[in-house]
Amino acid sequence: MISPADILRGKILIVDDKEVNIRLLERMLRGAGYDSITSTTDPGEVCELHRKNRYSLILLDLQMPGMDGFQVMEGLKEIEEGSYLPVLVITAQPDQKLHALQAGAKDFVGKPFELAEVLARVHNLLEVRLLHGETKSYSKALEQKVEEVEASRDLIRRQSDEVKRLYDEIVTEQKRSIELSLQPGAMVGVEKEERLATHWYRSLRLRHPWLQINLFTAFVAAAVVALFQGTIDRLLILTIFLPVLADQSGNTGSQALAITLRGIALGELKSGKEKALVRKEALLGLLNGAVVGLVAAIAMFVVATVQHLPSAIMLSIVVFLAMIGSCVISGVCGAFVPLILKRFGADPATASSIFLTTATNVASMGILLGLATVLVK
Repeated sequence: MISPADILRGKILIVDDKEVNIRLLERMLRGAGYDSITSTTDPGEVCELHRKNRYSLILLDLQMPGMDGFQVMEGLKEIEEGSYLPVLVITAQPDQKLHALQAGAKDFVGKPFELAEVLARVHNLLEVRLLHGETKSYSKALEQKVEEVEASRDLIRRQSDEVKRLYDEIVTEQKRSIELSLQPGAMVGVEKEERLATHWYRSLRLRHPWLQINLFTAFVAAAVVALFQGTIDRLLILTIFLPVLADQSGNTGSQALAITLRGIALGELKSGKEKALVRKEALLGLLNGAVVGLVAAIAMFVVATVQHLPSAIMLSIVVFLAMIGSCVISGVCGAFVPLILKRFGADPATASSIFLTTATNVASMGILLGLATVLVK
């Protein structure tokens, strides 16, 4: 409810080009108990003042030089945006009263001023303005309550669908977990349909083809070693570091392969993200290879020094560079091989490990022996 004190606290703006009229209206209003009164003789300031202060009532003279009261009301309409326009026009010309009301003013007061008339019209318009604001706030609150009730009703209506969706998600996650649990076996040739109770002949038929493929890829890696037999005969110390290099690069590739297969199984590896994955694994291979390669290079230097080899420093550099190169290649292959197999319709979990092992062995041995052949004389 609007109290008399609320009305007296209403913010009032007096707009008149004559200072004497402003002082007279201020004296009337302050004498009646109104204490929040602002005034201006410049009609061009009205819209900006109202935008900042949101007056409860504007006493507006219609006849002013430069910009009349009708132009001011047009600007105020844009600020209020179709809402209540709190304007009480001041005019000495009776024929302008109807025009002012049609322009949006809520009431008018004539000149010369009569105290009782001014106070009555100001009081009434302030009360209407405050009631309008209170009604608007109540409408917003009511609208919010209605929205909350509708939202609650929709939530209740969707509960059964939500429970069903959660159930479907749980079932899907269980299937994905099963897929992930089957990956380690599939990567070494154990098919998904093989169980503990599978007959030995069927198990042999399922596993053996992959062992044949693995044997062929092992021959490929052995052929690389055979290409550098002369280097191995000359630098027998390299045979100590061949398995070290193969193991480190193999682990790097296996990590990249595990992440890629997990992304494929869980549906996280969307189209367009393949390049980013390969770049990330190449970077990780570079960084990990550099750190591990530094340790391996120190180990090579110590062993070569103990054996009194004159090329100990160069051998250390060869091991360092070979470790970096093989880890980068292994990381890229770990991400790239399953993507290629998937694109050609093969099961990445089944065949990736075999091709990855071949790539890491060939890369690690080929880089180490190749660098040693070129750099160590």
